[in-house]
Amino acid sequence: MNKEIKETMKHGLLELANSIKWVFFAIIVGAAVGLCGTLFSILLMYATDMRMQYPWLILLLPVGGLVIVGLYQLLHDQNDTGTNLVISAIHSGDHLPFRMAPLIFLSTLITHLLGGSAGREGAALQMGGSLGNTLGRIFRFDEKDRHVMIMCGMSAAFSALFGTPMAAAIFSLEVVSVGVMYYVALVPCVISSLVARGIADAFGVANEMFLITVIPKFSVLTAVKISVLAVLCALVSIIFCIVLHKTEEAYRHFFKNPYLRVAAGGCIVVLLTALVGKQTYNGTGIAIIEQCIDGTVRPEAFLLKMLFTALTLGAGYKGGEIVPTFFTGAAFGCLFGNLFGFSPTLCTAVGMSSMFCGVTNCPITSLLISFELFGYDGMPYFLLAIAFSYMLSGYFGLYRSQKIMYSKFKTNYINRFTD
Repeated sequence: MNKEIKETMKHGLLELANSIKWVFFAIIVGAAVGLCGTLFSILLMYATDMRMQYPWLILLLPVGGLVIVGLYQLLHDQNDTGTNLVISAIHSGDHLPFRMAPLIFLSTLITHLLGGSAGREGAALQMGGSLGNTLGRIFRFDEKDRHVMIMCGMSAAFSALFGTPMAAAIFSLEVVSVGVMYYVALVPCVISSLVARGIADAFGVANEMFLITVIPKFSVLTAVKISVLAVLCALVSIIFCIVLHKTEEAYRHFFKNPYLRVAAGGCIVVLLTALVGKQTYNGTGIAIIEQCIDGTVRPEAFLLKMLFTALTLGAGYKGGEIVPTFFTGAAFGCLFGNLFGFSPTLCTAVGMSSMFCGVTNCPITSLLISFELFGYDGMPYFLLAIAFSYMLSGYFGLYRSQKIMYSKFKTNYINRFTD
């Protein structure tokens, strides 16, 4: 009996020591990545403001693309697969180099300064994952513990930039292997996320939040309307993923040389921008999302944002896909609401969360991010829409290294990569 008590006490002390260790290192990761993420966010804001002040900068987009490719060639990272590499490093143990952090930092700034259509959170995930892995190496963590450090870095960077610490903490646990969550990283990711957001707040980086003033009463009829929107958003999310992947494949097929590829892509984006007449679909498009919340959007906006983003990222420019996903979902949701006379503001919010779920296959994160962006009053609408979007978006996804562990339609173990 005494032996059992001693073993129990020993086990308890080891667990306590392990918990203290992860609290300590989660704070370090959160602080380090939070500072980098905050600087990244501030510089992105300045880059966007400068582009809006000097619209002619977009003419330099092809030149900026050549600089980006040159940087990756110079540091022998021309085969970089971006966020896919970060996800792959967690479940497959692929090498995640430190140079990914400064490369994606500089390249994303160039893309946004010169008018490429891209987001920022995908870049943040790469930067955070790379920094987290590097800290794990510095402190001589084993491979499994470095995976936790990568997830901490991803959560911290996402939280610092977008201001959604709940969603950020869960996203890195959920996105790697759909159907299996790495709960061992829950406490470290939560702490890193909160620390990073606290640092961003201290430096005045505003969190994204959109106000929905009037939410229709939840009823059978409104539930049916939102379900129809969710089904359509699932279809749009599939189209978005296909367009992104096929555009990249087309670029690689027609332009074997990466310098020629990125220059051609830059010229195409510049030409399309000239045809549109203004830079509505360049950069992240947060301002257009705000217009959608107010109920105003052009019918073709969601299609054009998909096209601009695919042409930018497929050519080799750097950035993220998440904010363009929000833009697409917001524009499509607002259009749906206007066409069917059902609260364009609510439909915009539901469109954003449904699209995010459809392209990332992360329903829990999608629900949390909808609460943090729009509040809790629309909960039944978000809950219903995200469920439908997750089920009907199939096995498509933004990240090809993401694994679907269990079927969306049966309790079957399938262990397959997304399409």
